[in-house]
Amino acid sequence: MKLNSVITCPHCGFQKEEIMPEDSCQFFYKCENCKTVLKPLPNDCCVYCSYGSEKCPSMQ
Repeated sequence: MKLNSVITCPHCGFQKEEIMPEDSCQFFYKCENCKTVLKPLPNDCCVYCSYGSEKCPSMQ
């Protein structure tokens, strides 16, 4: 199982590698660059499934 995912902000394009939680979904993520709070897209369980390079552990 992969726990590292690169989140890409859809507003400014900023990317950052993060370690995903193994036991829960993350519903909100604040971009360090533009400060936009990201939320999952419809039909996605978390921000990693929507904006990450890897799906969250529960979807892997």
